[in-house]
Amino acid sequence: MSLVFGVVPSSDSPLQRLTQQIAFIAECDQLKEVFRQTINTRSRRPENDAEHSWAFCLCVMVLAEHANVPHLDVLRVLKMGLIHDLVEIDAGDTFAYDTAAIVNQHDREARAADRIFGLLPGDQSREFRALWDEFEARTTPEAKFAHACDRFQPMLLNARTEGGSWRKHHVTHEQAQGRNAPVADGSTVLWAAIEALLREAVAAGHLAPTRQPAP
Repeated sequence: MSLVFGVVPSSDSPLQRLTQQIAFIAECDQLKEVFRQTINTRSRRPENDAEHSWAFCLCVMVLAEHANVPHLDVLRVLKMGLIHDLVEIDAGDTFAYDTAAIVNQHDREARAADRIFGLLPGDQSREFRALWDEFEARTTPEAKFAHACDRFQPMLLNARTEGGSWRKHHVTHEQAQGRNAPVADGSTVLWAAIEALLREAVAAGHLAPTRQPAP
């Protein structure tokens, strides 16, 4: 049994609950060590998942007025933003354009969700897992807007780093459009902004134009 303040907590005590919560918070620190393919605008080093989660939540706070539905539950979307990538502590980051890795991504991440959210007391474990499942299902207005911000943020980094991971992995305009198309489900305004940024990236040579089929 873990110790908090040098005391062994009894089962179901307030101290036991605190012990579980602290263990969860300590485990989540590992998110800072999970690196993504996108790069930061100044240092040009890979962004980590904790930075992405912060930027995701910043997008939610700033851009919520552009959601497709009025009266969005912004706090619920922020909660999704903070926890949506915790599963990558175990499952690792799956690059958006890695078609092979995406095949079993959900299964790997669901197993990680069982373990990581299972560190929490039962009521919080169920709440966090339900939020993660809601984000994955992408059926509620909050989950749709969460996905819009989750995809808008790395797209913006790529646009502001002369193509970033697009150029590194030879991503085409068609691929980038397909990846970001679900943004429209959460915000048609953001989707229009993305389409404009993608066109600008192609014109600047930072994103490959859609390949034409061979004659």
